[in-house]
Amino acid sequence: MTDVDLATLRSGDEAAFLRLVSTHHSALVRLALVYASSREVAEECVQETWIAVLHGIDRFEGRSSLRTWICRILINIVRRRAADERRELPFSSFTDDAGPTVDPDRFFRSGPNAGHWAVPPVALPEQEALSGELRTVVADAIAALPETQRTVVTLRDVEGWAADEVSALLEITPGNQRVLLHRARSRVRAALERYLDRVPARDL
Repeated sequence: MTDVDLATLRSGDEAAFLRLVSTHHSALVRLALVYASSREVAEECVQETWIAVLHGIDRFEGRSSLRTWICRILINIVRRRAADERRELPFSSFTDDAGPTVDPDRFFRSGPNAGHWAVPPVALPEQEALSGELRTVVADAIAALPETQRTVVTLRDVEGWAADEVSALLEITPGNQRVLLHRARSRVRAALERYLDRVPARDL
């Protein structure tokens, strides 16, 4: 967003604010669903976020992008709401994966090929080619991820955020961002592989 747009927002221009809402609302709902217990709760949190943005735009200092600032407000709101509904670990805890990302049995353990794939990953269809059923498998796999992994993979692979944007929003190091994304993608891939093993190719 340009300085002119920001100045227009700060001047109280209703049309500018409505354009901002139109641009980001759907993505905010998808992000809220990472934390919220239902779509209704997610929508309520997004509405609360827009109110907070409207009242707080004059305090935006531009140290991050406007989108990052808005998403940070949303995450604070929806996580506070979620904390009222269930006990949860701090977002800064990254010890959410007790086991290896990939089953060790899929690698050669000895010999000249030690450490290499014994059972390599299957070739998965491109995102554009995923059937409705496959998309459901992906969505369910993402929903089953630990919260931190779910957030990172949603931002990176669903919303298309850059790595540095995700690190800035979640206030994590680039290394943590890469680890979380790798773990999330590995688990989603494993879910797809299990599905593809059960379904004949002609049914895809």
